[in-house]
Amino acid sequence: MKRLLLIFYIFFSALLSAQQKATLFLIGDSTMANKENPDKNPEHGWGQMLPPLMTSPLKIQNHAANGRSSKSFRTEGRWDQVMKQLKKGDFVLIQFGHNDQKINDSARFTNPYTQYRANLERYVNETRSKGAIPILLTSIVRRNFNENGVLADTHKEYPLVVRMVANDLKVPFVDLQLLTEQLEISYGPENSAKLHLHYKKGEAAYYPEGKNDDTHLSKLGAESIAKLAVHSLKNLKTGLEEYIK
Repeated sequence: MKRLLLIFYIFFSALLSAQQKATLFLIGDSTMANKENPDKNPEHGWGQMLPPLMTSPLKIQNHAANGRSSKSFRTEGRWDQVMKQLKKGDFVLIQFGHNDQKINDSARFTNPYTQYRANLERYVNETRSKGAIPILLTSIVRRNFNENGVLADTHKEYPLVVRMVANDLKVPFVDLQLLTEQLEISYGPENSAKLHLHYKKGEAAYYPEGKNDDTHLSKLGAESIAKLAVHSLKNLKTGLEEYIK
């Protein structure tokens, strides 16, 4: 009888432990999202490259999706999927901005100082209401060197608003805009193409007509940014560092 009770105790303890494992949720756009057919598709999101950099007790759910803004991610019900699962001790990486800029698209555009800010604050507050830890990130830069070899900004007020919300609400913050600026500049105007999707016609089977994309990431670009993000996350001391290799 004692042995049977011991077996049940071990079983339920293991079950409870599994249920209490922390989960890292990612919400954002295509630069963070998982891509289909990773063995054939040259495009990768930096969130896709996180699992090898983290330890196995941490579960990772990447809900980032192509073309989503802070507005459309919620209106499509994607945030509801996260909220239904979110629990104390979980973490949420929040990175929007690329698609919030699309002023000709009412489903995605947000005014940076009003709707965008309100959306970020709502994600933060709702995450905290579940006992989970929100972490805000600025958007990665686009490869946009001018004729003088200067990397020119394309995101305008949106990264500033992320910084403001992080400061005002005391939210852990990763400045991916700064980190990716430094990365692009370190590669230079020409070599930085390796971080993105640049293929001539017939050069890549996945892009038979070629590709010239300075926003989305190659495997090299995604791996590089994932490493930069993890290094910053480790230094935030939110508890997530316990799961970083």
